[in-house]
Amino acid sequence: MKRFFRLMPVMALCAFSYFLNTPLMQQYVYRRLWLQMTDTSYPISDTSSCTANSSSNNSNNSEEVQRQASLFSLYTDVLSTVPSLVVILMLVAYSDRAGRKITIIMPLIGMLINTVAYLTVSYFELNIYLLIGSSILSALCGGLGTFLGGCFAYIADLCKTCRQKTLRMAGVDMMVGLLAGGASVSTGYFLKTAGFNWPFLTSSLILCLSLLYAIFVLEETMKPPTDAAIIDLSPQRSSIKQMVCGVYQMLAGASRSCKIALALLIIIFTSFSFAYIGGLSMITLYELNEPLCWTEILIGYASALSSTVFLTSFVGVSVFTYCGVPQLLIVLLGILSLASGMVTAAFAKTTSLMFIAIASMLLSKMPFPVLRTMMSEIISKYEQGALFAFIYFLEVLTNTVSTGVFNSIYAGTVAWCPGFVFLLSAGLFNYMIKCSIHIHNSIPDNISLGASEGMQE
Repeated sequence: MKRFFRLMPVMALCAFSYFLNTPLMQQYVYRRLWLQMTDTSYPISDTSSCTANSSSNNSNNSEEVQRQASLFSLYTDVLSTVPSLVVILMLVAYSDRAGRKITIIMPLIGMLINTVAYLTVSYFELNIYLLIGSSILSALCGGLGTFLGGCFAYIADLCKTCRQKTLRMAGVDMMVGLLAGGASVSTGYFLKTAGFNWPFLTSSLILCLSLLYAIFVLEETMKPPTDAAIIDLSPQRSSIKQMVCGVYQMLAGASRSCKIALALLIIIFTSFSFAYIGGLSMITLYELNEPLCWTEILIGYASALSSTVFLTSFVGVSVFTYCGVPQLLIVLLGILSLASGMVTAAFAKTTSLMFIAIASMLLSKMPFPVLRTMMSEIISKYEQGALFAFIYFLEVLTNTVSTGVFNSIYAGTVAWCPGFVFLLSAGLFNYMIKCSIHIHNSIPDNISLGASEGMQE
């Protein structure tokens, strides 16, 4: 328990910095593109970001900036994906032998590099396409996927029961979300009063503090296994072979029923992540566009409300778990929550309706900790790193493809139906509900996906 609480500050500081940066980076690129393409200053209004656009006949320019901003995001994600995937698969899997701390420290270094790059480009007004290079360099250190994979493998090392693992993973999501909400609210006010440079500097200092804490305070949880039957790796093999073999052994060494259960759970996890990330990645651009035309303050409040999903999802997981609700049913409830929010967002033309859409998604995070726990229970304790390496390898790949697909669709449909991407996401969720029911009926009887075993304690 002591080591679990020592992990929390690292995740909290990283989360605060990440959620402070995410809307900030999108808005910085958007404003720089506006300046380059229109040769005019970005229109600023206390009530609407589109007021100046309509008065100066710049609505066509606004649509073009929307397209270019989404394409910039596409280029950044695609070019940073390959190095990130390689590092995730190798580093998190190798943590089963080398320890978990390296999977936490390396991504923090990469995030710090990327944030400092944004600060440098903003301060010296350099070419914004240099930011694509900084994203690639950050990906070589693993990125967010490696950090989360290492952290959840760290948590899995410390948990003894299924219920404990589910609640702790959901609790970490809740803690991250609360701090993310505070960061999201402060982003709008920070940007309005101090511009971009000070928020980027603040984020860099927070990442420095988190990195120092991870190096000098965080304790290691993973000790190299001594059972020859478990290791099955000769010391003479290269490190890369050991990393890859960890994932292969996890998939090949399990029984047939475990393989079936694990494969089906991974299908649900990656499919949900595809639709979830793809739909939510367009929220900020959608809010900036007509007819909403939100200012940075409203975007900050919306991001904060979105972040409360971590708290409400934790409460939902806790209540449903203690009541003995089957875990797959908890997953389905989370999918329904997100699908309803996406449909509402697609038709949101007013600020109040958009906030209702965001509030509809308050249980949408429930599937993630539950699915992670279900997969972790199938795998031995010496293969947790390999499992989370494989999960986040697939998640980063899926999310990158998803972001690229949804950015391309948004760029092509923003002129006639900006909410089309949300309808597409909702349609995918409805399809997943049917697939999940079918998958539940296909799970072998000797693999339990019902209420967690902790219920029987």
